[in-house]
Amino acid sequence: MKMINLANIVKKSVFILAVLGTSSVFSQDADSTATKKFSLSGSVDAYYRANITAPNDENAIAPGTSFANLPGFALGMANVVASYEGEKVGFVADLVFGPRGTDAVFVSPMYSATGDIINQLYAYWNVSDAVTFTFGNFNTFLGYEVISPVGNFNYSTSYMFSYGPFSHTGLKADFAISEDFSAMLAVMNSTDFTEFNPDGKYTLGGQLGYKGQFLNLLYGNQTSTMGLATEPTFQIDYTGGFDLSDSFFLGINATYNDTDGVGFYGAALYPQYSVSEDFALGLRAEYFGENGDFGAIGTGVEDSSVMALTLTGNYMVEDLTIKPELRLDSASEEAFIDNDLMASKSLASFLVAVVYSF
Repeated sequence: MKMINLANIVKKSVFILAVLGTSSVFSQDADSTATKKFSLSGSVDAYYRANITAPNDENAIAPGTSFANLPGFALGMANVVASYEGEKVGFVADLVFGPRGTDAVFVSPMYSATGDIINQLYAYWNVSDAVTFTFGNFNTFLGYEVISPVGNFNYSTSYMFSYGPFSHTGLKADFAISEDFSAMLAVMNSTDFTEFNPDGKYTLGGQLGYKGQFLNLLYGNQTSTMGLATEPTFQIDYTGGFDLSDSFFLGINATYNDTDGVGFYGAALYPQYSVSEDFALGLRAEYFGENGDFGAIGTGVEDSSVMALTLTGNYMVEDLTIKPELRLDSASEEAFIDNDLMASKSLASFLVAVVYSF
């Protein structure tokens, strides 16, 4: 899920830092000295992708979703996450290198020569056990899927993920209301404008959580890369899941986005079954549609829609996960081509990815 992106990254290297020089100047009781932790984690990923019902030469095409869309042997990204956790405060610096990372922070290079490597960069303050403030650039809290491949069962991404928000920059407050209930409020720059605010427009965000089910909201005027004024964008999103048994999990995502009558909507189910300790199978069944000509599906036809079925295996070898994947996209319009270079409403493709996490 997007809102749990860093929690899904396996943290293997944890270093305990002791404050050495200050003990001779400031005398403190051992019980009052907080243990401070620095950790380094991340992942690297690469893949091979081929079309089944379309060419794999200079005419190669891919589904209109983010990442995993290059032909042949291709690179994902290297992801390095440095974090520091004190008793009350800490930070996260999440850096990405490679095609997947560049696509994830696509707005940043417009304003900075170095911003295209920063996926997240924020500091936080645990005001109390129930309240945490976060300031900076953080991945979105909407949706089921995340930028890091470690946090997703499927390797390719959904249409909802690809055309929903990726990241935000601003201030958010998380509230642990009880064991079961949580809430979040945020004020942020326009979606994906992570370097700075170019025009004084802001977006409000909110989240209500109950036992692992989350209702997410976005509302606000958005910066236009074309310099055009827009009506406020409204998006509502539900993300959750249920453990139906010890080996069977069902994830759910549904979203609706609208800006003055133009936007998108969709829903997806994510059944996942653990065959053994080392192998699991998962299916993503997604329906995605447009209001007006949003351009997500790439047909240029208003109110287009697509049904995408993605079957993925996860085979774990220590910290390495091998992900074979078969995907079928079926659109309401002729969004693809076939092996004869004729317009087609469907595309079948295959990939195998390797993801190493540390």
